[in-house]
Formats: sequence, structure tokens, C-alpha cells
Amino acid sequence: MRALTHQQRLHLINSEQLFENYREALHQSRTYAYGMRWKRVRGVDYLFRERDRRGNGKLLGRRNPETEARLRQFHDRKAAAKQRLAQIKAQLDEQARLNKALRLGRVPRVVARILRALDEARLGDAFTVLGTQALYAYEAHAGVQLLLELLASGDVDLLYDTRQRLTLVSHRLEGQGLLGLLKKADRSFECVRRQGFRAANAGQFMVDFVIAPQPLHQAEPITFAEEDLVAAEVPGLQWLLNVPALETVAIDEHGWPVPFRVPDPRAFAFHKAWLSQRIDREPVKKPRDLAQACAMAQLIRDALPQYAFADPLMALPKAIANVAWLESHCGLTGLADAGD
Repeated sequence: MRALTHQQRLHLINSEQLFENYREALHQSRTYAYGMRWKRVRGVDYLFRERDRRGNGKLLGRRNPETEARLRQFHDRKAAAKQRLAQIKAQLDEQARLNKALRLGRVPRVVARILRALDEARLGDAFTVLGTQALYAYEAHAGVQLLLELLASGDVDLLYDTRQRLTLVSHRLEGQGLLGLLKKADRSFECVRRQGFRAANAGQFMVDFVIAPQPLHQAEPITFAEEDLVAAEVPGLQWLLNVPALETVAIDEHGWPVPFRVPDPRAFAFHKAWLSQRIDREPVKKPRDLAQACAMAQLIRDALPQYAFADPLMALPKAIANVAWLESHCGLTGLADAGD
């Protein structure tokens, strides 16, 4: 684990602030994505505001000085929003070049594009990044860089919060489902098998769509569209769903900011430790699970004291949130005292 230099930290902070402005400007620009125009109905012109790509919309009144002024105002604001977005994007492009030169870029490009697509669809709070890819968020938040051997991975797990309204998520995915969103990030993404939970692109990078186990009375498959991915229930994910989430920004391989939503870092450490002990866990994965649990425990102790192990995570069973086990198996001391 290597701490970022003061210069790297400065540019990481600058990137976060610029990206926040970019997200706001992008959202504002998207409100003008569908046009406003005159529509003739029974020989009369009405001002018509489109609401979706299929041309659905709403009539806003007959043509008169008031509606003509409203149309001009719409186009003026649309142009201003587009110009502001372009200016901020240009600043971000310049910042990205600096980030790349400073070796801040870490997140794989395909992961970055997926997470930005989720964010642009305003679905960042519906999905949590799990597994190895989440480490990029933790290291950026802590201002350090972990060993690359801990970060290498050919997949990302997206945990969907089933407490979110399914209809709202489907609407924001524009009826194309999660697979449609993945195709926006990389057109080569396809379902590995029909009605499966996994998609892969031409480079065999995989995305797993997972949920926490559901009660028996909620046995309906979770999917957002026809021919879309269907979520797989995975034991233990309810703990990661119920702990506080950490939202932060990391930097991708090309220097662009990436929005992340990940579980509380202590929950990540405990969950990885739990996986490393499971009998049904693939033997080849167990040592890596333990190494990642230990790296996270050390990162919390040394760089994230605000996440004190001394403070219990109420969503985790005591048998899982075992600090003594982490200290013993990771060769670490002072975890229970960190943050005091």
C-alpha cells in the first residue's frame, strides 16, 4: 500500500469537484433531451413537449404570444445548458490528461463506462459495486494505492437493492434493461446464457447481476426487460446491502473520474474474511479473499480511522464481524483500537 503524493491528492480532489459539476451540468442538459415544437391538431397549432424517444408528450397550449415566448425560452436554456456542459467537459478532459500523467488512473475502462452509465441514468443508488472492483473506491477514498495484484479482476458484481421500485428502475433504463445499459458502455456485451445473471463482452469481461436472498413470498425473478439479465440470489449479500454505503469518486485508466457506491469498508473486510472460510468457496479464490480482507483491514487501520472497528456494524452478525479473527489471520494489531 502506497500513500498518494500531495500533488496526486490535490488533483484527485480537483477531479472530484469538477466531476460533481459535470454530473449536475449533464443532468441539466438531459432535461432538454426531448424537444419542444409546434404540433397541429385539427387545424390548430399547439405547443408540444416531447417526453421520450417514442414521441410521447404533452400539449402545453394553443399558439399565442405566451407559448411562442415559452418555446424561445426553452431553446435558449437548452443552448445554455449544452454550452455549460461542453465547457466543463473540456476542463475534465484537461484534468484527465494530468491525472494520467500523475498515474492516478486505476479503474479499468470498461468498469468506468458501466458505472458512469448507471450514474447518468440516475441509478447509482440502486446498485452497489461488490468484489475486487470495489477496492478502487476504497483506495481512492483513503488516498492510497493498493498492490495491483490485489486489484486484477475480469469481472464486476452489481448488487441491486430490491427495495428500490422496479418500475422506476425499468423506466430509467428506457425499457432496454440492464443489458441495454451495458451495451451503451460496450456494444459487445451479451448474456452468457438466456435468462442468466451474467453478461460478457468480446474481451470476456463479465458483469454479474446479483441480489440478496429474498423471502419465499417474493420469489418473482428480478429483471428489467425482456431478454434481459435475471438477478441471481447470493447468500451473505444482505449484510452488504444493510450496512451504510460509501459513495466516492475514483479515476479510470484514461484519467476520467468514476462514481462508486460500495459497502462500508469494514463490511467488505468482514465479508471477504467470511468468504475465505466457506467450505463451498472455490479453493483457488480463498487465499485471494483473505489477502483482500487483510489489505482492507490494514487500510482502515492506517488510512481510514473514521471507520473504527471498535464501532459495531449493527447489520452484521457478531460471528461475522470478528475483529480478533482478522488480527490473528492477517498478522495485524490494533484493529479494535483503531479510531479511538
